[in-house]
Amino acid sequence: MQSAPSPLLRAAPWLFIVIWSSGYVVAKVAAPHADPLTFLSVRYAGVIVVMGGLALVARAPWPRTPRQYLHLAVAGIAIQAGYLGGVWVAIAHGMPAGLVALIVNLQPGLTGAVGILTGERVTGRQWLGLALGFAGVMLVVSSKLGGAGGATWAGTGLAIAALISITSGTLYQKRFCPNFDLRTGQVIQFTASLIVTLPFAVATERMHLDWTPGLLGVLAWAVIVLTGGGISLLFLMIRHGAATKVTSYFYLVPPVTSVMAWLMFGEQLRGTALFGMAMTLLGVALVVRSPQPR
Repeated sequence: MQSAPSPLLRAAPWLFIVIWSSGYVVAKVAAPHADPLTFLSVRYAGVIVVMGGLALVARAPWPRTPRQYLHLAVAGIAIQAGYLGGVWVAIAHGMPAGLVALIVNLQPGLTGAVGILTGERVTGRQWLGLALGFAGVMLVVSSKLGGAGGATWAGTGLAIAALISITSGTLYQKRFCPNFDLRTGQVIQFTASLIVTLPFAVATERMHLDWTPGLLGVLAWAVIVLTGGGISLLFLMIRHGAATKVTSYFYLVPPVTSVMAWLMFGEQLRGTALFGMAMTLLGVALVVRSPQPR
């Protein structure tokens, strides 16, 4: 008999959605005050210090074999360096945040399409849910774009690269390294991401950071909440759930981001967006409540 999920595991998806959605707000606030890859490099270093300290205090276990280190590093580079780098650079170079959110949060459909890599099968009901979620996201984001410019081929390519990176990283981690200590595992993953990201920051940016209280607050939120909380919750869900079900929650990110933008920046929510949110909620419900095929 399968044991009932813990309260944390039941709450994890909803906490994750709120935290992950705030990432687009953070990127928008930080963009005028910091070069994107430079900011991310400092963020990765902060995570290494925080998680490394927690691991030392708790005497957390480290991987036992070089192969385990390698798998964690590969997954981390895809989920952290590839995904975050693509999103932040695209937004910093003028790509509309709503369009970036639309592209990146098509992840559930892409994950379902290639879920065979993890041995998963997707039911007809789940495919219906993925389609409804996709349509809902399209309605939410299209209502926000309103013909605004800013989209470029380079920005679109970066957003697509971020989508492919986080999808492949999620599937890779689910298959090759689903179980690891979240503290030591993140030290390994963010060290690998820092090694990959920092040379690009040095080569392509001025390494500019406005060390204002506002940027320090954004950095603290990015390190402690977005990474320490959001990434840990994502890894917890990957460990305990099918990849297609886990990634279906990404469909809820653009609607929640729209609500945050309305509350923080006064951006209007049209009727189309509200209808799209309802469609998205229904689609995710169909995915996560569908029994897994045997």
